[in-house]
Amino acid sequence: MAITVARKTPYQHAVDTSADLDAALAWLKKRGTKANRDGMARYAIVAPQVFGVSVADLRSLGRKLGVRHDLAEPLWDSGWYEARMLVAFVADPARVTPAQMDRWTRGFDNWAICDHLTFHLFDRTPHAWRKVDQWAAKDAEFVRRAAFALLAALALHDKDASDRAFLDRLPLVERAATDARNFVKKGVNWALRSIGSRNVVLHAAALADRGPRRQEIGRGQGRTPDAPLTRLSARRSRR
Repeated sequence: MAITVARKTPYQHAVDTSADLDAALAWLKKRGTKANRDGMARYAIVAPQVFGVSVADLRSLGRKLGVRHDLAEPLWDSGWYEARMLVAFVADPARVTPAQMDRWTRGFDNWAICDHLTFHLFDRTPHAWRKVDQWAAKDAEFVRRAAFALLAALALHDKDASDRAFLDRLPLVERAATDARNFVKKGVNWALRSIGSRNVVLHAAALADRGPRRQEIGRGQGRTPDAPLTRLSARRSRR
């Protein structure tokens, strides 16, 4: 596969975006398998166009390409699930615009693409916190899930974020807790557990409400609402 590989200082060399897009899609097609497609379907990863490429192979291609922001939009517009997943590895977070984030999020059609882009790209953009607030108010299932997957990613990755940034967003968790849709509920649960795992202050805040938020989030998760946070408490008490 002849693809222009990004250097440490991207865009200081000639690139052929169209040719590299074709080469990347051909690379993905060659590595797609029916076994992978069937396995994805069993985990509710469904999309109109799927090659069936493993995440390990996607990461390999992402490393080969490096930062290729010029490829991000063409990969997304191809419509292929794996090409859209690849966007998280090639896009430059500093150059991703709010409009791009909104457009890509509206195109989410399964939990995997939602979680992948929020966890590996969106949380590193300068627009992440504002998008949590905006998307939490949207009704579309995977847009709302994206709000809480992004909040979870920020809780896990943004070491410089203040406690206040998370405390101010617990009301978003509160309001979304009664959303009966499974993928939203799991995203809300993930966000709350991630916030509570940051430190003692946020742990206490996440446990503080024993009302509807705690009960609704716990339903359908195969565990009691406080189980993950209670285990965290037990670990801390043994230190």
